[in-house]
Amino acid sequence: MSPVIEEHARARLITDGPLTRPVPVELRYDPADERRTVHIGLPDGTDWAFGRDLLERGLRTPIERGAVRIWPCGRTQLIVELHSTDGVEVFQFEIRTLIRFLARTRTQTPAAAPDAGRTPQPPSRTTRTDTSRTSRTDTARTTRTDTSRTTRPGKSAEQEEGATQGTGAQPAHG
Repeated sequence: MSPVIEEHARARLITDGPLTRPVPVELRYDPADERRTVHIGLPDGTDWAFGRDLLERGLRTPIERGAVRIWPCGRTQLIVELHSTDGVEVFQFEIRTLIRFLARTRTQTPAAAPDAGRTPQPPSRTTRTDTSRTSRTDTARTTRTDTSRTTRPGKSAEQEEGATQGTGAQPAHG
């Protein structure tokens, strides 16, 4: 059995404010997963899963599948935009980090099952209930159902709620 590929990386969280901030993310790929799924684990416990091919294509050209949009930004950056019922999260990655991660995933993928011959899976968003991940079967994942979230500085929860109700954000798949 091939080992799960995990890589800790940094992304920049893009906000509507004047500053961006670096956030740690976890990139994960399990070669035993027949759907060729890449996971991006965010610091708040949210885990986004989508096809590896989506990330690979996004390195070259803008692409959208369901709640995930990816596009190159110049020669060194990649933007990943994630839509959910809670709103939109936009992250900026160094392309070289993702290229290195994807190269590692290709070395672990069985040659008998190429990505091109499969049906793309819709992206999904889940929240980890256990932050320590020792194995795939040990980690419980459930769809996020809580409505608590932090508000931006200078805005009350009511203002934030009113701002998100009219956004037309797509529901999470999963």
